[in-house]
Order: sequence, then C-alpha cells, then structure tokens
Amino acid sequence: MKHIGNLSPAPGSRHKKKRIGRGAGSGHGGTSTRGHKGHQSRSGSHQSRGFEGGQMTLTRRIPKFGFTNINRIEFSEVNVATLQRLVDEKQIADGVVSKDILYSLGVIRKKSAPVKILGNGELSAKLAVTCDKISEAAKQKIESAGGAVTVNG
Repeated sequence: MKHIGNLSPAPGSRHKKKRIGRGAGSGHGGTSTRGHKGHQSRSGSHQSRGFEGGQMTLTRRIPKFGFTNINRIEFSEVNVATLQRLVDEKQIADGVVSKDILYSLGVIRKKSAPVKILGNGELSAKLAVTCDKISEAAKQKIESAGGAVTVNG
C-alpha cells in the first residue's frame, strides 16, 4: 500500500535520453561521442556491406572455381515409374499426360520449366504423353505399352 510519504514515479517515466552534441556541460559535447578524426567521426559515414575494416572481405578470401552457363535450361524431370504410379492411384484416368496435368497433380513444381520424361521404372498403362523432351528409353517403354508420344518444339 502506497502512502503519500513514499510515492515515487513509475519506472522509466523519469529517464531522459542523453542529448549528444549540446555543449560541454552535457558531457557529450565536442566530438559528440564519435572520437577524433576518422571515417565514423564524419557526418554521412557509411560502410559497404561486408566491409571488414580494410581486411580482405570473406567473399574475396574464399576460393572460387567452376563455371555457370547462363544459357542452361533446367528441365522438370518425370520418370516413367511416376506416370505408372499416377495411373495406379487413378489420378490419370483418361490416359492423357501433359505439363498442365503434371503441374496440377503436384508432380512438377514449376509450370514455366520444360518437362523431360525419363525411362526409370516400368510402364504397363497406355498413355498419350505430351512433353518438351523425352529419353529414348522412356519413348520405347511408352510406345511398347501401346501409348503415343508427342514432343513440343
């Protein structure tokens, strides 16, 4: 219980932020806590990201090797076994396989990436497959099961 004799202000209510650069009497006059001369003492000082005080930066210390081909085409790859699994799970009922169907079933993640059918696994279902690229083994397996292959472009 508070009495009039021991009242005190709420915690944090009486704290004032130290004002920098307001004369010698403030305790933060003169150099305004920045020190004498040098980069960070100047107004508008800015250090680039990754700057390590003149030491060779991490990105320049780490060895770099290899080659990145900017013209590389990343294909969404689908195996013949995956097509058979979709038929077994009755997700492909009419026997038509295209990029849009594979995307809607969640088999491929990017709608924009071209689709390549690979020959890993076995296929017994008769499918009409439309794709951007196909391996010889996959083409042979689809056609031997009685299906048809259409390659775009």
